Amino acid sequence: MEYLLLKFVHVLGAVVLLGTGTGIAFFLLIAHRTAEPAFIARTARVVVMADAIFTAIAVILQPITGYLLVVATGRSFAEPWILASLALYIGAGVFWLPVVWIQMKLRDLATLAAENSTTLPIAYHRYFRIWFVLGIPGFGFTITILWLMIAKPF
Repeated sequence: MEYLLLKFVHVLGAVVLLGTGTGIAFFLLIAHRTAEPAFIARTARVVVMADAIFTAIAVILQPITGYLLVVATGRSFAEPWILASLALYIGAGVFWLPVVWIQMKLRDLATLAAENSTTLPIAYHRYFRIWFVLGIPGFGFTITILWLMIAKPF
């Protein structure tokens, strides 16, 4: 693959990861703040779908295009910024995987509450807090990877 096209796909993947992650967090947070189970359920359905389509594809493409870029540029995989990026990428994945599962639980619990015309259960609120807390390092790691990719500081 031509270098510039490869680099474009890699940068596009980073943009999709950050953009989708930010959008998902924003929309689910705003829906949560309404405390309306039906609205939360609809929003969470879209959030889960967006993660499955956009985030998952970008998550798969990033290490592939990153590997190809390292090979194409003749860089070493032992460069500290590459090793740091890989470690942060794995770390982000460790936080992202449970977040995806929790989003499905939030969707299901909100759907059940909406169908039964009840308020959101305690489990929903517990899962939401965990989702929120896990999202902070996951997002922070991703932002740091972007900075490392651009700055190559060490």
